Amino acid sequence: MNGALHVVQPGLLSTVQDLGRHGHQASGVPVAGPMDAFSHRLANLLVGNDAEAATIEVTLIGPEIVVEADTTLAVSGAHFEVTCNDRQVPIGESFVARRGQRVRFGRLVQGARAYVAVAGGIQSPPVLGSRATHLVSHVGGHEGRALVAGDRVPILDRQANRPFRRSSGVMLPAKGRALLRVMPGPQAHWFAGDALKTIGGVSFRISPQSNRMGYRLQGPPLVKQHQRELISEPLGIGAIQVPNAGEPILLMADRQTAGGYPKIGYVITADVPLAGQLAPGDFVEFHVCARQEAVAALIGRERQLLRLADQRGPA
Repeated sequence: MNGALHVVQPGLLSTVQDLGRHGHQASGVPVAGPMDAFSHRLANLLVGNDAEAATIEVTLIGPEIVVEADTTLAVSGAHFEVTCNDRQVPIGESFVARRGQRVRFGRLVQGARAYVAVAGGIQSPPVLGSRATHLVSHVGGHEGRALVAGDRVPILDRQANRPFRRSSGVMLPAKGRALLRVMPGPQAHWFAGDALKTIGGVSFRISPQSNRMGYRLQGPPLVKQHQRELISEPLGIGAIQVPNAGEPILLMADRQTAGGYPKIGYVITADVPLAGQLAPGDFVEFHVCARQEAVAALIGRERQLLRLADQRGPA
């Protein structure tokens, strides 16, 4: 480690994230990781990293960073106006930054979260095999917290050997509204009538009381047809939990490891990155899909990344 990203302004919420702290939920350790794993992986591909390398996740208002090593960077995900030494930097394209140059995030055009990748990855110390920041438990990332002014995030003094020139394919919500495909959850039959299909024609607003743990969805309450008690069971990203009041919660990257609210559905894996590009005040609609559609959608997303991986320049 012989360089750093010097944080001049941190933005609203900037955290170090890799693909998450897997394998420890049985011990009560949350996974964390990126809200939009597709954009995180894409940013890493742009600078020649493995998908697991740590990036900086930027939320709604981006940072201002001074690069203290020669490196290759890329920004993927939400469409921000980004400059490097006052030169416009396209989203989804790798670029070289020299020691002392300043990267600034300006206006947010579309989406909610962007990912900043550097050649070699962010080099914060791993915790339980991961550099992902879990904000509630103060684990991982840069001292277990969001970045603040004055932080120096360690990186390698390295430029990418095989960077991508340019990429596309990131899914962003149009005008703060997203249609998410869902499959029935393990307790879908607990709800009155065909509640899961009923919500397909309803818009839910993401409450201001939402964060990386989950989105509280404001809309018509989902009514259970009986008052069973559920023994707490493991939770995955994309689960739609329904508390007793009937307003659903869409669980996201910093979700707890287990919970006792019934789950009416799960957002399919291919659409979770789109959910990760939403923010409080945005709207969500759901569409029930079959397992075959969910599998086909995931294969399609993975093929996008594979095609991009084949486009790297010569080593």
